[in-house]
Amino acid sequence: MIELLNIHKTFNQGKTNEYVALREISLAIASRQATVLKGPSGSGKTTLLGILGGMARPTAGRIVLFEREITSLPERFLTDIRRRTFGFIFQQFNLVRGIGVLENVMLPAYPCGERHAILRERAMALLELFGLAGRAATRVEWLSGGEMQRVAIARALINNPAVIIADEPTAHLDTRLSGEFLEFMARLKGEGKTIIMASHDPLVYEAGLVDRVVEMRDGRIVYP
Repeated sequence: MIELLNIHKTFNQGKTNEYVALREISLAIASRQATVLKGPSGSGKTTLLGILGGMARPTAGRIVLFEREITSLPERFLTDIRRRTFGFIFQQFNLVRGIGVLENVMLPAYPCGERHAILRERAMALLELFGLAGRAATRVEWLSGGEMQRVAIARALINNPAVIIADEPTAHLDTRLSGEFLEFMARLKGEGKTIIMASHDPLVYEAGLVDRVVEMRDGRIVYP
């Protein structure tokens, strides 16, 4: 589904503060499976997650998505592919304060030009699925941590993406909420979604839904 071929990523290339984040990364992500990028802070897993999701470009190497190379696509085309293929769950949730739950869930779909009534109906169905329909008008800053997490998942699903990408999704959750999150991920995998997570939390990489753990250190894949 997603294939990376000899990926390198260097920040501030040619400057005194040059930093090599990824080195010689070749990796294939299988469809409808759950893959975890595991490693300590600074291992490169978040950078790799960004490249897998089309949020960042490599300094060198090739990216193939659904058998189509997308490495050098113009940004406008890459943005459209990213919007329609990937749903992102960020470590800090990145919900927009000052507006309601429903509006937050709908935001990623606005650029697609869909009729507002249809989009609203789909967003409400997602909130119903996650037990948040009664909180649709509530401003996100008034939610609990678990509710924010569920809103973030609903937002990631609004464009019906094939791939869910989550960066350290349990970093700010207690054990119970982490378990709930993993149950949601298992449900999505069961529905045919591809799950890619970056985490150093054993609750994540030892979870039963995980098919493959890719261990990283110093910008390289060390296992498997």
